[in-house]
Amino acid sequence: MKEGILYGIGVGPGEPELITLKALKRIQESDSIMLPAEPKEECYAYLSVKEVWPEIEQKEIICLPFPMVRDKELLKKAQDTIYKKIKDLLLIGKKVGFLTIGDPSIYSTYSYIRKRMEQDNFAFETISGVPSFCAAAAALGISLGENNQEIHIIPASYNIKESFLLTGTKVYMKSGKRLAELKKELLALKENNVYAVSNCGLPNEKHYYSAEELDEESGYLTIVIVKSMTQSGSQRRY
Repeated sequence: MKEGILYGIGVGPGEPELITLKALKRIQESDSIMLPAEPKEECYAYLSVKEVWPEIEQKEIICLPFPMVRDKELLKKAQDTIYKKIKDLLLIGKKVGFLTIGDPSIYSTYSYIRKRMEQDNFAFETISGVPSFCAAAAALGISLGENNQEIHIIPASYNIKESFLLTGTKVYMKSGKRLAELKKELLALKENNVYAVSNCGLPNEKHYYSAEELDEESGYLTIVIVKSMTQSGSQRRY
């Protein structure tokens, strides 16, 4: 029997209309749908797809949560469980669609699984989705980069001190409980051009146009965008 294939499918930031035609096609072709969350009703990627293609409920839905922790042992255990389930399905010829919010190449659970697929010579295909920070910039009506501006994508749940030395545009993702610390630092630096979007693409989407406005409790699904100096180090604001 021919082995199956794993599709890593990015479905965008949460707004159903931002799901690409290719992503939807691969979902429809899949025999099984893998969700890194449980229950499925709490998976943003699943709910987004369901809005545009209700028939997803007729698929075999497999929920295997991936913990948002730094404990290496817990992470490895979760990865092992997910990988084994996917591997078993591929060995019987199944096409497996692994749904991810945003793009599967940016801070995605799928990336850990893809590496193992590659090492074990299993077939896989990665389907790009609209990144949350691009959707956030569009929602705010701002650009991320102009002329020679650099764009830096920063995981704000880790040490962010060094990022303040960067010029251009800084995009802080995955803030979680560290959002309060990020807000405090931005206020201390007197950064004027601070923007943010929480729950981008979802019904409760909210916009912020200064560090003062940032809701410290908005958490994991908040994208913070800081547009500071030009490449030359001048103080011109954008």
